[in-house]
Amino acid sequence: MTIRAVVKGVGHYLPKRVVENSEFEVSLDTSDEWIQARSGIKRRHFAAEGEKTSDMAISAAQAALSDAGFEPNDLDAVIVATSTSDLTFPSVATIVQSGLNMTGGFAYDIQAVCAGFVFALSTANAQILSGQAERIMVIGAESFSRLMDWEDRSTCVLFGDGAGAVLLQAERGKGSSDDRGILSVDLNSDGRHKDILYVDGGVSTGQTGYLRMQGKEVFRHAVEKLAQTASVAMEKAGVRAEDIDWVVPHQANIRIINSTTKKMGVAPEKVVKTVKDHGNTSAASIPLALSVAKANGQIKHNDLIVTEAIGGGLAWGAIVLRW
Repeated sequence: MTIRAVVKGVGHYLPKRVVENSEFEVSLDTSDEWIQARSGIKRRHFAAEGEKTSDMAISAAQAALSDAGFEPNDLDAVIVATSTSDLTFPSVATIVQSGLNMTGGFAYDIQAVCAGFVFALSTANAQILSGQAERIMVIGAESFSRLMDWEDRSTCVLFGDGAGAVLLQAERGKGSSDDRGILSVDLNSDGRHKDILYVDGGVSTGQTGYLRMQGKEVFRHAVEKLAQTASVAMEKAGVRAEDIDWVVPHQANIRIINSTTKKMGVAPEKVVKTVKDHGNTSAASIPLALSVAKANGQIKHNDLIVTEAIGGGLAWGAIVLRW
């Protein structure tokens, strides 16, 4: 028998403030048509003043617990993927642990920018397979609106805030691609490309800084690397493109999503797309999309899913799982 990390519950949280593209027309040389044509984004959510990444993460985790029918102290661990932690330290995950009134287990953050949730899910999977934990809450949560240069129309219109959570539990499988749970993982990074997507601040500068991006270069790397990592993950899982029920990609840009899934050989109707309403929520985008897709009746029990993401670093990866 084989141990698998199986999804038992999902949940998400979006801030109340919805920002339509038209809001940017007041201060920037842009338009709803221009933004939609280049990104597929029509609106996004921004965190309220005083609303922290940990607040959103706690709400998403509570929704996932409710979906799974578990209590906080049923968890062995909390892992949060984020690049926008409340404080330099402690971790968002420990704040979430406290906010859930979870009195045992362990908690920590993972930082791989937009690929963070894939890396966090991979880490949770490894800890379940090794026997370190039986149930792990994996959260992606971001407040990217606080990293925006509001004079840079090429970046500030692309990002939004939110959180999504997935609760994993150890279960026994047969060791085949028919098992429920995570079937394969592929992770990659290449620090030579760090200058095409980064924030120009941090501890060494004494200021938070702003997100900076070379859009054309990011697009080129994204399509190539996402299609490749998805292919490797599918090969590891012993499945083919025609076996896939859903691709749930990082929701960065509709052109990247469409180009990547075309290279993968997956039909457009099998792709979950939430970028229109959420924008790019970085590490939160995949769990947000998973939760919304389940709530909408798209993802169902036993569906075969590929999820992939790329972020600053560059860091990228893919996971194949059966729902």
